[in-house]
Amino acid sequence: MPERMRSHWWWRPGWRAGRELYAVHTTFGGQDGLHDLVRAWQEPLRGLPGLDVLPIEWLHLTMQGLGFTDEVEDVDAIAEAVRLRLAEVEPARLTFDRPVVDPESVQFRPLPAEGIDRARRAVRQGVREVRGEVDEDDGWTPHMSIAYSDADGPAEPYERALATVTAAPATITVRRIQLIVIRRDGHLYRWKVHTPLDLAG
Repeated sequence: MPERMRSHWWWRPGWRAGRELYAVHTTFGGQDGLHDLVRAWQEPLRGLPGLDVLPIEWLHLTMQGLGFTDEVEDVDAIAEAVRLRLAEVEPARLTFDRPVVDPESVQFRPLPAEGIDRARRAVRQGVREVRGEVDEDDGWTPHMSIAYSDADGPAEPYERALATVTAAPATITVRRIQLIVIRRDGHLYRWKVHTPLDLAG
């Protein structure tokens, strides 16, 4: 557990208000059991200073960025290449147990990671087939944030709040991921789906 939090909302390279990014994420529409679990863990975090608690509709698991929409011209070719690759990947079964406090968020790290990692490797292979390369893999860890830090400060209040929760884990099967158009304004990620991408079966 970190001792200190820092704001998640600093502007990463290339981002600015109103700019949109193509990305491949897993989103969680229709996963009612998972939503109930998230609400249980979010409840003691609401009202605590320094946190932006995510609305359920914007829960996501980041997988692969593709580039800003005003620069990318090969998104349809990538979508098709990724679709063909994912058609060979079995659905990923993920269990969400207890969230952890990260320096920039409170997040679940679902297990086992192997299934969703295979899906991400297929996505990256599809990008490589179109572009001839893909960005360097920097030790990706699958995670789903339920609240983002918006200030610098101690982590202990959030750890203490989470310690009050008892909730049974939720297990889901990921059968579809999404190529999305995402924006990062107002301390919130919002998106629209560009192309749904089905896994095998």
